[in-house]
Amino acid sequence: MQTNFTPEQLQDPHLAESEKILRKCVHCGFCTATCPTFTLLGDELDSPRGRIYLIKDMLENDRPADTKVVKHIDRCLSCLACMTTCPSGVHYMHLVDHARMHIEKTYKRPFHDRLLRAILALILPFPSRFRWALIAASYMKPLGGLFSKLGGPFLRLAAMLSLAPSKAPKPSAFAGAEKVPATTVRRGRVAILQGCAQPVLKPSINDATVRLLTRMGYDIVFPKNEVCCGALVHHMGKEQASLENARRNVDAWIGEMDGDGLDAIIITASGCGTTIKDYGFMLREDPAYRAKADRVSAAAKDITEFLKDKELGPPERQPALTVAYHSACSMQHGQKITREPKDLLRAAGFTVQDVPEGHLCCGSAGTYNILQPEIAVKLRDRKLANIARTDPDLIATGNIGCITQLGVKAGVPVVHTVELLDWIYGGPAPEGLEA
Repeated sequence: MQTNFTPEQLQDPHLAESEKILRKCVHCGFCTATCPTFTLLGDELDSPRGRIYLIKDMLENDRPADTKVVKHIDRCLSCLACMTTCPSGVHYMHLVDHARMHIEKTYKRPFHDRLLRAILALILPFPSRFRWALIAASYMKPLGGLFSKLGGPFLRLAAMLSLAPSKAPKPSAFAGAEKVPATTVRRGRVAILQGCAQPVLKPSINDATVRLLTRMGYDIVFPKNEVCCGALVHHMGKEQASLENARRNVDAWIGEMDGDGLDAIIITASGCGTTIKDYGFMLREDPAYRAKADRVSAAAKDITEFLKDKELGPPERQPALTVAYHSACSMQHGQKITREPKDLLRAAGFTVQDVPEGHLCCGSAGTYNILQPEIAVKLRDRKLANIARTDPDLIATGNIGCITQLGVKAGVPVVHTVELLDWIYGGPAPEGLEA
């Protein structure tokens, strides 16, 4: 793609990077075939190629974002299926991230939109605040039907209530712990990202990870200065907030790496993993953090990525269960992790089924299912219909957002992959599989 940025514009490192990305696009349109919003809506501007044209025009002309641009960029899930499909290596993720930052700086959203986004940024990245919000939501759930009928901005409130559990789960069994020692012969030391939404919505995921890894001989550390990975605010275009979170986490993990050492930083939410593995890029212009961020990104491993070549021991159970494996977009497209979770589940004795149209997003996408509820529901229902075709006993996936999104109407248990592995290799049964 030919670009027309001025030399002065290219002094801006964000614009310079976006210009490199734009030049790689050859207009082939392969991306339209795998884009969930184009599949649903059929609008070229709701495809990656269409959005690229909008972004190019906006950035080249140094123009504030307008309603048209915002509408179509907001509809992007950042599922990154287009990056898997693209034969030219267009790094759409970094381009759309830049577009969102530009929108945040130059466009004034309607009041109700600004308010909701401010509330999400103020609550979701902070576990204690999020827990109180879930308690409040449990009392408000009966109002969900009324909000749906009112429509408009109230659809977002209805979406939040439908996604909230009836009651907040009990805190983690390891809440407050800074270290958990290995229970067998010591093989190494890892940090586990505690996260923000996941320990409130489903603390059993990290609990299962701790049990499994300590049985394997790993000491676990929870760095006390760790915070939200920054993904939630990053995808809302709030650059400074996301970079501040990244710096705080880099400091926390580098302290452990340079102290007693770490074999890996274990991530159990693939949405977080995609962001943390991008810290090196996000902090590339910060001389104080660039090299440290690269080290952190290199050390970050999804739990299945870490386990793929490890000896888990003999299975203690023989499950006669069929699992539909839902590959989260941030896992398959963001991190290119596709075979490892399925191989681990098959080795544990499960019959694993691939889901038709597995490349299409379930509609979760961070806060997308709140901010774009109508599209998110259509994608969820399409995903569940495809999953039902495999006639599974349960659904396995590697991202808390997908678990929450699919669990609303799945009809079968939706379980994190590591919970199943912990169960087969000696841990308790995940919720819903006790029988």
